[in-house]
Formats: sequence, structure tokens, C-alpha cells
Amino acid sequence: MGIKIGGQIEKVNGKELSYHEFVERYMEKNQPVVLTGLTDDWRACRDWVTDNGQPNLQFFATHFGKSKVQVADCGTREFTDQKRLEMTVAEFVEQWLGDPMQEHGNASSHSAMSKMSLYLKDWHFVKEYPEYEAYTTPVFFCDDWLNIYLDNYHMHNDPNIYSENNEISCSDYRFVYMGAKGTWTPFHADVFRSYSWSANVCGKKQWLFLSPSQSHLVFDRNMKSCVYNIFDDVNETKISGFAETIWLECTQEQNEIIFVPSGWYHQVHNLEDTISINHNWLNAYNLRWVWDLLLRDYNEAKEYIEDIKDICDDFEGLCQRNLAANTGMNFNDFLIFLARLSLANYIQLHYLARKNGNHTWNLSPIAQHLTFNLASIQKIALNIKSVEDLTGSHGFHLDFRETLKDPEFFKLCTFLGKTYGIVHMQQNWNSATKNAWIDDMRDLDVIGTCSSQVCNPEDLIKFIELADAEFIGVQIAEDDSRLK
Repeated sequence: MGIKIGGQIEKVNGKELSYHEFVERYMEKNQPVVLTGLTDDWRACRDWVTDNGQPNLQFFATHFGKSKVQVADCGTREFTDQKRLEMTVAEFVEQWLGDPMQEHGNASSHSAMSKMSLYLKDWHFVKEYPEYEAYTTPVFFCDDWLNIYLDNYHMHNDPNIYSENNEISCSDYRFVYMGAKGTWTPFHADVFRSYSWSANVCGKKQWLFLSPSQSHLVFDRNMKSCVYNIFDDVNETKISGFAETIWLECTQEQNEIIFVPSGWYHQVHNLEDTISINHNWLNAYNLRWVWDLLLRDYNEAKEYIEDIKDICDDFEGLCQRNLAANTGMNFNDFLIFLARLSLANYIQLHYLARKNGNHTWNLSPIAQHLTFNLASIQKIALNIKSVEDLTGSHGFHLDFRETLKDPEFFKLCTFLGKTYGIVHMQQNWNSATKNAWIDDMRDLDVIGTCSSQVCNPEDLIKFIELADAEFIGVQIAEDDSRLK
């Protein structure tokens, strides 16, 4: 069965695009785009690529060879994804080059491995080699709450998930991918329904995109089973709407970066030997996508175990544990994430008001950005409250006074402040700024005005309302109208 191509992804020179234009044309409208001209000064583009434009595999084997990585066997399906193998980078390079060291098994085992189509995926390179500085995140993608948060906190604090042995694998969503021509990634939408960006350090990729408005056409009638490979013969009896789908196509060249919006399903094929850098990320513009996914997955988790509800002592708690296991977070994790980010955004506003000391400070681009962030969080908290009224709260608790003493929270605030300074090119973040923040964090009026204990969505809503009253006046209400 062939697919219908309805158009191509727009390509734009990133050097000629402002941050405001990117937000207005692509992020806010949730539209994909390819950006050029943003990788010229990347170390990765020098070290990782040979003079003839091929992956410098020996460089990886020499400098990073001992790293353990996940490698997909593109020829073997395992549930809804490809079968994963674990090996070192050096072993992966050996398999790619077809020149194994004698100590790595016998000839027959290597022969079997060589028949596989191996694709190194989800390598947490930045976390493992923080001093290397392979690249600089383009300004368009810097407002990244997900990775800023995960640099300081776990998304879900479960001792059964986090351990000393897999600390890196649970820590961020910044990845390196490496694959030979013909390797590919099955049809999917990104984790948490996050945004993603993907930069080709070398090589060429083909992307096929399906708009969120058509995503229901690639599922069965119960919205449980999804297409795995769009180029397979799709069972039209099971997935009857597939023939109606219309796709956007893109060929991504070396040094181009593609922006993948929330909820856009896609399938990707390496047309040449390729190395790419990939981030998943969240911010105020796509929080609703995260909440919609959590709510959908919660309802599925609840439905799956509905038959034991009457005999389960903590049915709702079990639903939330299953949600965290399946999705990577549950309602409480998301609320704590939102609460910490709310406090961090509030601190930025407090600092701006103190620094500027005039009646127009809240008209600055940074202040407007921060108030939009709070308005977005408040809207999501209201949505969560409507569900929590039915399900009840299970273990959500955050003490803002204790949070203000937390060095990890201070690092989160510092990085957030630096980010908005870079994005809006307005602030110089230095030791004086940090000292001013310490003073601000000791004297936050809103913390003294309300309870510092945030235990449910209503507490978070009240906190943002008080922040509104203290600093912003009607601006949050105006920003909130943009979200409707």
C-alpha cells in the first residue's frame, strides 16, 4: 500500500529567524520546520565527521568506546518497537565496520550479528560526557523545562526504577543516534508528547509526518493498536482509516535541524550513514499535550485493572503506579514538576521587579514570557483539579519553604534565568545576580501570604493567583486568553 504525500516540510535559514518569529510561526502553531545554518561552530561537526563527510567511527571507538549503549536491531520487532541490545560503543563500531576483535565471541556469533541492521539510539551523551561540549543548543530550543528539571530532579521517585546502576539512563532526554544507511525508526509520537529537535551531524534522513488531526486514522477502532511501519501492507480491516492519511515528507541533509512538534507521529529512515543529535523538550506551549497524554494513559491503566477495583485496598494508588510505569510519570509527578517550575518562574519575576524598580518592568519580553508560563501552568492545574476532584490526591506534597533551601532548586532557577537571558538577550547572569537571588528567596511575599504546603492542584492555582495579585495584575488573565 502506498502513502499519499500532501506536501513538504518548510526549510528556513535559522540565522535569519528571530526567536519571536520561531515561536509565532512554528512552536505556538505546533508546525514542523527544518532550520539551516545553526551548526557551523559545533565541535561534533569537526570531530565526528571525516574529511569526506562520513561518520568518524574510529574517533568514537577511541574516545568513547567503553560507554554502554542501547542498539536497536531494525530487522526485529519487539512489541511496539525494535528489539534492543546492549553493547559498548567500541563493539557497535566493530559490528558496523565488520572487523571484530578476536576476544569478542566466535565467528558464527559475529556472522549472525552482522546480518542485523543495527542502530545506536538514545545515547545519553551529554550526561555521560558533560565536559566535552559537542554542540550548543540553538536558542529556539533553549526554553527546555524537561531537561533543566531532570538535571536536578527525578521525574518519578521510585527506588525500583532509579538505582545507582542505571542513573544515566533515567536522567535526561538529550541523545546521540548513529546508524548505517537503511537503519530506521518505526512510526511513533514522541515521549510525553514532547517537542523534539534532531540535528544531522552527518548523513541524510527521510522523515514522514502525520498531522495530529489525522492520528486517529493509524489506530484500530479501539485506539489501542497503532501502525508499526507505514510502508508495510497495513491491514485495512483492522485499521480502516489508513488509506485516508495524507503525509508530509522531508529529506533532512547534513547540518540541518528539524523541529518536531507535539503529537506529530513520524517515521524516519537513514538514507546514508548518519549521526544525529536529538533532544526531547517541554515548556509552557506544549504542557497541554503532556496532560492530555497522561489523562488518556491513566484512563487506559484504570480500565485495564477495573475488574479488581472492589478487592483492591488502594485502587487509585495502583492506577497511578501503573501510569508512572507505562508513561514515565503520574499525576503527582506532573504536579510536583509544575509546582517547582511555578516557583522558579515566580522567583524570576520577583528578581526582575526588584532589579528594575519601575512601573514598566512587567512589559519587558522576559516578564511577559514568565507571566505566560504561569498562566499556562495555572490552566493545566485547573484541568488536573477537575480530574483530581473525582480521583483524589495520592501523595502529592511540596513544601515551598523547604524547596527554597534546596541547592538543586537553586541550580534549576539559575539555569532557567540564564536561559531567558539568552533567549531575550537582555540579562547578564553573574555572581551578583546569584547573590540578589539569594536575598529574593529569603523574602518572597507570596510564600508568607499563603500556606507553603502545596498538596493538590487547588493549592498550586492559589499560589499562581497570589503571584498574579502581587506582580502582574491582569496580565496572567490576558495571557490565559491566548491559551483558549
